[in-house]
Amino acid sequence: MVIGLDPQPKAEQRNQSLQQYLTSELRQLAERQQLSDVLAEVETRRGGRVGLRQAVEDLGDERARR
Repeated sequence: MVIGLDPQPKAEQRNQSLQQYLTSELRQLAERQQLSDVLAEVETRRGGRVGLRQAVEDLGDERARR
């Protein structure tokens, strides 16, 4: 176990056993799309152009929504 990363308190906060909590966390990790997959998908896309100014504005808007 890594010092300071004890998952037991988080499991207790969710009223779950340690096994239930870790299973949930592993499921979420497995469902998350990997960066390499995202980049491979981006490479296959064609068409469309966005200027730098528009890209910066869009990124700022997206970050503000989070």
